[in-house]
Amino acid sequence: MEEKELVRLSKEGDEDAFAVLVKKYRIKVFNLAFSLTHDRDIADDLAQEAFIKAYYALPRFQLKSGFGTWLYRITINHVRDYLRKKGRVRQISIDNIKESAIRQEDKTMKEEKFTEEQRRKLLHQTLQTLPEKHQAVLSLRDIQGFSYEEISKILKISPGTVDSRIHRARKMLRKKLAPFLSQEGDNHGL
Repeated sequence: MEEKELVRLSKEGDEDAFAVLVKKYRIKVFNLAFSLTHDRDIADDLAQEAFIKAYYALPRFQLKSGFGTWLYRITINHVRDYLRKKGRVRQISIDNIKESAIRQEDKTMKEEKFTEEQRRKLLHQTLQTLPEKHQAVLSLRDIQGFSYEEISKILKISPGTVDSRIHRARKMLRKKLAPFLSQEGDNHGL
């Protein structure tokens, strides 16, 4: 069955049709929530809540965008609301960490070879220090794999703004990760 038909049936109260939509999008919605919270349990809860919000908002869904775009927008807004309410909005800058702690960690990390898990953990920790708008575009593009056009629709910003935010976010990320990168020029995929 086509997605538009599933949406139409869901809007009419067909729970089975909505269950098909949930099954189709559950992994992407969870991954999006996880990429913004970095906590599997919280991401799972937020993804479920996003689907509940979407179900109750279906009567207002106009089909002007794709269902997925609309659902991802709900998910991002829900995660942002959660982070604000919990006081977990990333306002701590990596620049505020004591200089000696950074130097010690830098020395330790340069002496050891990064494992893939260490790289991933460092990247996620550093990503959390970026402003929320930059976290969102990087998550959608580099983690979720959305196109600039899709990100533009999800975030309701122009493709040019998407491009500039991604460029700035990557630049900020490289700058913050520079002390941890090996001196051999390997930037670990950044």
